[in-house]
Amino acid sequence: MTDIDDFIARVPDLRFAFAIKARVGPIQDLGLTARGHRRIIDILGGEVHGPRLEGEILPGGADWQIVRPDGTIEVVARYTIRSTSGALVYVQNEGLRVASPEILARMSKGELVPARSYHFRTAPRFETAEPALKWLERATFVGVAARTPDRVAIGFHEVL
Repeated sequence: MTDIDDFIARVPDLRFAFAIKARVGPIQDLGLTARGHRRIIDILGGEVHGPRLEGEILPGGADWQIVRPDGTIEVVARYTIRSTSGALVYVQNEGLRVASPEILARMSKGELVPARSYHFRTAPRFETAEPALKWLERATFVGVAARTPDRVAIGFHEVL
């Protein structure tokens, strides 16, 4: 292997940055559209806690979803964080939630299922005018997510 081969085969390190817990509204099921089975879920607010960012999630965002024929859910959430200093951060968080038909059925009924019983990962992007938070725009993150009947919790990990 060359130096480049070694470098690109290396498993990157992750550093926990912060977590969100977003309150969400009921699923608005639009049914089968030209893009697929469309659902929209309003983001009602929430909290942000962690070593690199503290604040709140403002109401007014939403998660626009496509449910694939195999049950995989494509998520595209857009919302705003207000840091404890008052700075605003726009978040666009895209990802996939994959579960067995049994777990999906339980989740659809509003049951709480173990977070380890399904795969829910995201790739967030951030925008802000706040100089002290520009590090959010210059880093790559992986989100590890869990869904409850009325919340989404996501831990954001910076890829080093």
